[in-house]
Amino acid sequence: MKQLVDYILQFGNLNQQQIDLILTKTQEREIPKDAYFSEAGKVSTEVGFILDGIMRVCYYNNKGEEITKYFIDENNLVVDLESFDNGICSSAYVQAVTDCKMIVFAKKDWDELLNTIIGWDTIVHKIIAKALIQKVARRSPLVSEDATTRYLSFMELYPNVLNRIPLSYLASYLGITQSSLSRIRKNIR
Repeated sequence: MKQLVDYILQFGNLNQQQIDLILTKTQEREIPKDAYFSEAGKVSTEVGFILDGIMRVCYYNNKGEEITKYFIDENNLVVDLESFDNGICSSAYVQAVTDCKMIVFAKKDWDELLNTIIGWDTIVHKIIAKALIQKVARRSPLVSEDATTRYLSFMELYPNVLNRIPLSYLASYLGITQSSLSRIRKNIR
């Protein structure tokens, strides 16, 4: 729980009573490798905080190919925000790439915190803003760079993830085939 509290306090101040209330609204959960935290076609009803493990956000394109949008590792929140906030069906999957240990908030508990703790909404908005900035920073280079540069950027942005994910997911994220990824990796060594 300390990891979650430390994470939240980066974005604002809370007193011990508020922290204790937040912690009463959580539950620890383990999500096995390959299981889904949330699924396309369903409404997202939980916010998670990753204590240990890696998740990915992915979808299927119109050719039925699986595309990895991004990865989320330890000490980060996980939620399909549009689905969660608006009660609409998600268009993406959030899947455990490794066995994951998480702290989870149910929607009703999350909403109760928003209605009870003064300043919680400001903290949440700061967390969301940081996540969106990271997401854009990680996705933007994928549009304009060649495959080798994208791979090198990935190594820099996700140093804790690189050796813990299947190459098929990495190739999908980079927008290249696995054989191209193998060639790039061989040429860099």
